[in-house]
Amino acid sequence: MPERFGEPAFMKRPASGETGRNPAAGDGSAEAGPAAEAGLKEALGTALVREQFMLEYQPQLELATGRIVGAEALIRWHLPGRGVIMPGDFIPLAERSGRIAEIGRWVIRTACRQNLAWRKAGIGRLRVAVNVSAVQLFHGDIVDAVASALADSGLDGSSLELEITESVMIDPRRAAPTLERLKSLGVLVSIDDFGTGYSSLQYLKNMPIDGLKIDRSFIRNLLEDAQDQAIVMAIASMARHLGLRLVAEGVETADQLSFLRALGCDEIQGYYVSRPLPPDRLGEMLRPGGAGD
Repeated sequence: MPERFGEPAFMKRPASGETGRNPAAGDGSAEAGPAAEAGLKEALGTALVREQFMLEYQPQLELATGRIVGAEALIRWHLPGRGVIMPGDFIPLAERSGRIAEIGRWVIRTACRQNLAWRKAGIGRLRVAVNVSAVQLFHGDIVDAVASALADSGLDGSSLELEITESVMIDPRRAAPTLERLKSLGVLVSIDDFGTGYSSLQYLKNMPIDGLKIDRSFIRNLLEDAQDQAIVMAIASMARHLGLRLVAEGVETADQLSFLRALGCDEIQGYYVSRPLPPDRLGEMLRPGGAGD
């Protein structure tokens, strides 16, 4: 089983302005202008074949047990001559150019294979979360991609979590059939960036949702901003009464953790636990006697 979490100070704290999110704003590596976008678009067309993508994993800590129970898979693009390009700088381009489905298939397949590798290494059961965009959900072959990845790895569906943005729920009638098919595979579905969208809360009652992920924008100034506190408290109460697992992302301090624990938050993710890590580093952290022991 994943090890109990010890002193979090073993991980480096983030540099100013640094982010570990998958669909967040980029790191400024992409140049502005149509010519630069055209160049990126052309390079993106061969990135999979040239094996330029990689996944890092940011662990998720269960507060009740102090154990790492999951990790979010975060894609990075290593483009020769440009360095590491963060997803905010190429995922929108992949969506516009029609390449998001094939990239999404690769992410899901790679995350499942890595989860199996960790399990074979004796780390135990771990849930891996993958981001799924509205484009993938509505226009891609997401159900077939998930079914194929699970069959290829031999993992059960509950080892995979799909994080969808709240904006997907603006059109719940359209989303529901796909989500139901995904749920039939046993996978977990959570709403990412909860509280930042514009959809009706009605979907929380009617849609096949397992969890909510509080957006980091509400966590950043949680201890100083009374409005953020009120919003987080309301989300926590709603999740508890609806029986949904609640995860807070962007947690960076022990005081934030204590506040969230008192509210009944189930899990946290953020630099207080760990920055995103290459798979081998996370494996070392989770092995008995490792940094997370």
